Amino acid sequence: MQNEERSQLEFVTLMAALMAMVAIAIDAVLPALPDIGAYLKSTGDTENQKLITTIFLGIGFGQLLFGPLSDSFGRKPMVYCGFVIFVIASIICMTTRSFEMMLLGRILQGVGLSSPRTMSIAIVRDSYSGDHMAKILSIVTMTFILVPVIAPMLGQFLLLHFGWTSIFTVNLIFGSFVMIWFWKRQPETLHKSYQKTFHLSIFKSGSITFFRIKSAVIYTLLSGLVTGSFMVYLSTSQQIFQVQYNLGEYFPYIFASLAVTIGLSTFLNSAIVMRFGMWNLVHIALLVFISTAFIYVILFWSGVNPPIGVLIGFLMVQFASVAFLFGNYRALAMEPMGHIAGIGSALNGFISTVMAVPIANFIGSFITTSVLPLFLGFLITGIIGLVLFYSVKKPVRVKG
Repeated sequence: MQNEERSQLEFVTLMAALMAMVAIAIDAVLPALPDIGAYLKSTGDTENQKLITTIFLGIGFGQLLFGPLSDSFGRKPMVYCGFVIFVIASIICMTTRSFEMMLLGRILQGVGLSSPRTMSIAIVRDSYSGDHMAKILSIVTMTFILVPVIAPMLGQFLLLHFGWTSIFTVNLIFGSFVMIWFWKRQPETLHKSYQKTFHLSIFKSGSITFFRIKSAVIYTLLSGLVTGSFMVYLSTSQQIFQVQYNLGEYFPYIFASLAVTIGLSTFLNSAIVMRFGMWNLVHIALLVFISTAFIYVILFWSGVNPPIGVLIGFLMVQFASVAFLFGNYRALAMEPMGHIAGIGSALNGFISTVMAVPIANFIGSFITTSVLPLFLGFLITGIIGLVLFYSVKKPVRVKG
């Protein structure tokens, strides 16, 4: 029994490390956005936000490639292919002198990183089901979210002592370590009975199957809404805290405190999801998400930013509810797709991410002198999400 517990612990940690590659590539760059923008002669803070949203765009499209291929060739080969693309993209980012080429490099980084991100979810789905799967995904997601606790501080340290290109170098070193660990310790999880001979019709048939599962489609759309609203914060946090509040040197610590809130809430979700069920926790979290945003909008409708302590308090409550939504939405969407886990995970990630990028870009364009548009975005996406959530029947709980 002890060996089994150790094995599961290593499995969860390794899956989280695959996810962490994505989080580090996004969050460690945040403190360096003004420096990268100045070096590449961008037009300003709003333009610099694209250095964050474009990597998500690549993640979304990359999943469409690696998900279906993994159902034929296995999960592990796809992780290796994605890492090769990530290496090439990182070299582009480190050597370019063009802002447009940097954006291309970030898109390609996202394409490469989409593989470990998608495959980690597919591997979890290959190995677990029901609320147990939700628990594992929640723990994996918690680690993925906790990376922002240290990533901006790491990025700021590297920026101050070695320049912004060193951030990309450290990403490559960490990724190489994870790849070696993955190669040595993780067996292939694609069941032979689910393995499909590769031909283009696989994606077509898998997609048709996916879109016929109403619950999978609805929970995927819900994932897109919450990801989009959270992506607004990710892409504008540097601008909010360093520009609007003039707290540049404290930005990594503020960012970390909010990440800790998300991490602890995700851990709480993993501890209680087996008892209360995914659907019930999502229901409560959605209501809290909407209520918090509504209260902020009413109190600060004038657009004048509240004291920093008040803002952080609101964001903590908001992101605590987000933590309950992230993993549970994904688990609810993946639950009926065990027979098409690769394509299902790819479509889930693609649709939710491609939805999120324009949401983030649109709402982010209004966040110039006030935080109010951020909470308006939370409120609107939350209300739409609640309507969609009520359109799906409560699933029968599976504890296996």
